[in-house]
Amino acid sequence: MKRQRHKHKESFSILLISNTGQSSRQYHVSLFLFRLFVFLLLLICVALGGVTFLFTMEYGKRTNLQQQVISQSQLVAQLESEKNTLNNENLALTAENDGLRQAAIVNAEEETAEPEQEPEPESSPSFPSRYPCSGTGILTTTYSEEHPFLSINTQAEGNIIAAGDGTVTSIGSDDTYPLIMEIEHGNGYRTRYMCLQNAEVKVEQGAQVHIGDVLIMVTTNDTQLDYQVIFEEQAIDPLTIIDAEG
Repeated sequence: MKRQRHKHKESFSILLISNTGQSSRQYHVSLFLFRLFVFLLLLICVALGGVTFLFTMEYGKRTNLQQQVISQSQLVAQLESEKNTLNNENLALTAENDGLRQAAIVNAEEETAEPEQEPEPESSPSFPSRYPCSGTGILTTTYSEEHPFLSINTQAEGNIIAAGDGTVTSIGSDDTYPLIMEIEHGNGYRTRYMCLQNAEVKVEQGAQVHIGDVLIMVTTNDTQLDYQVIFEEQAIDPLTIIDAEG
């Protein structure tokens, strides 16, 4: 018969030696306890590593949030500064606008209080200072360099009258106007009456006319009269010499 071997359990011995000469101590630790100790030590290390990782992540989040809060605060402060600047500019513009409005009111009052004196030549009947229509005559287009005359819409049975004393120098027509009449007033002034529609002529060429005399009778509604004033062979704005009462 074979002799049975007795199995010995593996164990670890821990020898503690005192450096003061006292007796030494020896501890025996089984393999199971040693493995349990190593496992617990590893578990503690993993737990500490996890806690450290979580703490680091949380700290990073807090730092990021703090930076965002600081950035937002700086942005709010910048917007507040821009708002204050815009408010100050708005107040300055409002004050400037009020000043300009007050200056315009003062200028208007001065112009109303001190009307310009009429030049002496305008008191002469030969000066073409009369509005060229009696009855209904609506001004539709004013004078400009591209449009060197006044365009006036007249109605049937209305009259086109002499703007001043003078002589009828011509009565004719062209491809645009069925009727064109010119009057010489002297002092460098001529007036021209151009009708876009047919109308009844009431004077003859060479006739002497006085301010307000009927030159042409309108026979068709919405007859357009183009009225031109010529001074020293240059067309001028008729409104600058027409009397307010005319």
